[in-house]
Amino acid sequence: MKNYGIDIWGENNFKIDQGMIKVNYRSSPSLLEITQKIRKTNLSGPLILRFPHLIEKQIGLLYSNFQRAISENDYTGKFRAVFPLKVNQFPEAVDAVVEHGEKFGYGLEAGSKAELVLAMEKTPLGSPITVNGFKDEEMVRLGFIAAQMGHDITITIEGIGELEWIIDVAQQCDLKVPNIGIRIRLQSEGSGIWAKSSGLSAKFGLTSTELIEAMNMLQEHNMVQYFTMIHFHVGSQMQDISTLKRVLREAGNIYAELKKMGADTLNAINIGGGLAVEYSQHTANRLRNYTLEEFSNSVVFLLREIMNAKGVSHPNIFTESGRFVVASHSVLITPVLELFSHDYQEKSLKLKEQNPPLIEELRELNALLSPRTCIEYMHDALDHMESLLTLFNLGHIDLLDRSNAEILVHQIIKKSLYLSQDNLVPEIERLQVKLQERYLINSSIFQSIPDYWGLQQQFPIMPLDRLDVPAIRAASLWDITCDSDGEIRFKPETPLYLHDIDLDEEEYFLAFFNVGAYQETLGMNHNLFTHPSECTILINETGYEIENFTESDNVLNILEDIGYDSSKLLTNLKNKLVASDFSTEEEKSDTLQKLEMYLYQNGYLRTTR
Repeated sequence: MKNYGIDIWGENNFKIDQGMIKVNYRSSPSLLEITQKIRKTNLSGPLILRFPHLIEKQIGLLYSNFQRAISENDYTGKFRAVFPLKVNQFPEAVDAVVEHGEKFGYGLEAGSKAELVLAMEKTPLGSPITVNGFKDEEMVRLGFIAAQMGHDITITIEGIGELEWIIDVAQQCDLKVPNIGIRIRLQSEGSGIWAKSSGLSAKFGLTSTELIEAMNMLQEHNMVQYFTMIHFHVGSQMQDISTLKRVLREAGNIYAELKKMGADTLNAINIGGGLAVEYSQHTANRLRNYTLEEFSNSVVFLLREIMNAKGVSHPNIFTESGRFVVASHSVLITPVLELFSHDYQEKSLKLKEQNPPLIEELRELNALLSPRTCIEYMHDALDHMESLLTLFNLGHIDLLDRSNAEILVHQIIKKSLYLSQDNLVPEIERLQVKLQERYLINSSIFQSIPDYWGLQQQFPIMPLDRLDVPAIRAASLWDITCDSDGEIRFKPETPLYLHDIDLDEEEYFLAFFNVGAYQETLGMNHNLFTHPSECTILINETGYEIENFTESDNVLNILEDIGYDSSKLLTNLKNKLVASDFSTEEEKSDTLQKLEMYLYQNGYLRTTR
């Protein structure tokens, strides 16, 4: 895995320089420098770094590619887009989307009452709002209120009942009527994990029969003039461009037929989300087979061809590709707390004045290792270890001898891996997998990358530094939750190799990339580990600024959030402690202070570093 696949997933957002991963923008600070500066504030646990310039970059790429495709294909419709709030509702992400999207007329999409209220407050007048998902009368009325405010809002109906709500509210009040969109249920199915988002068994959308019924209802109630958009969604993280082409042909023909049925004000096709982000670090496991340029070309060209053939004017094109916009802007940094072979350091040897002969032979093998002899000596060491275990089981050597043997064999294997790294024979590669290292990270997979746990979605992972030093330890990552599923297992088909380090002497940090979409909103408080600490990094020509620093919730706040009375809890703990026996008043006072200090710190593990 060359350079941790940064040339595959990185999109030139990051670069490796002087053995460190750096932000490839303006002054190009290293992630290690930023992390160490923040940790000087006595921060513990995982950290989310937000880079709003990457949101600006992605929005610009989305609009420029579609506008280029429109120009090159003589397309007469316009391109418009909205950001789905469900992808990341956190204020720092939403504010960056709104700020950098305003000049393009970039809007917001809502799928619940709370998201709609947020969209109404955040979206600049003139930028679009779309409303998807199931609705009740109150949510529909909120859409009318948004229209009354002057918002360009489209309420997309997911079923005939929702259209009835819109008609009823329009008859009950004098508020401005919002635009009406209809989500269509396509015959064509998607592919991959989210394939069920489309097809006849999809959760949302109207069938052809229901579309005709909806048109009749709109005409009957003199509301067809508000029908401006059809909408479909083929599924998140669309991997194959052929899927998009297939559904576009179906949706485009439906649009043209509706125009012929009298939908004169219908002027937009919303193709939903699905524009994929590359998460793979390995060429053989790439997750998408197209570029943004091909994606935009395909959409514009196919819709032009369909409309020209049907004699229908070109519709405006809407997208809701939130993953593409925000995934890259967020990087999760986690400290490594422990390597589970850490005890196998040479300094841990406790040799006797007289050691068993096989131990002495292992010492000699360890001392004489060379690139020429390492494979042979490694074979000898493994054979000696088997013999020593037999001697231990027979009672001929003691536990200290066994420990020394394990340390020496581990050292021989580790040194052999380094010495043979330029000529990794299959046996060595198999041994790497067999003797993989477990890295304990101060983070919760359930909280910070739940899609790995729930969907086995991969995320790019790499250390912050030592990138000029070969990493040869096959790595599995264990999180700090009390759950065996809190593990990112080593997989030979998508291997992760990390460095062998002495954590007593130095720190080691891992970065997880492309975590800005869905991971924060889906994260669960398993074991009551909550959202990591976070901050925004603004990079300029000479350095960077750290803004919006928010530390992870402290222990009392965590308990308060799930319904406990934190004041009562703290008082009861103090009373119990005061009632217990202490040798001195000074010890009691000191213990009470420590208790309160611990409860007002965040819930992640604290280390001495």
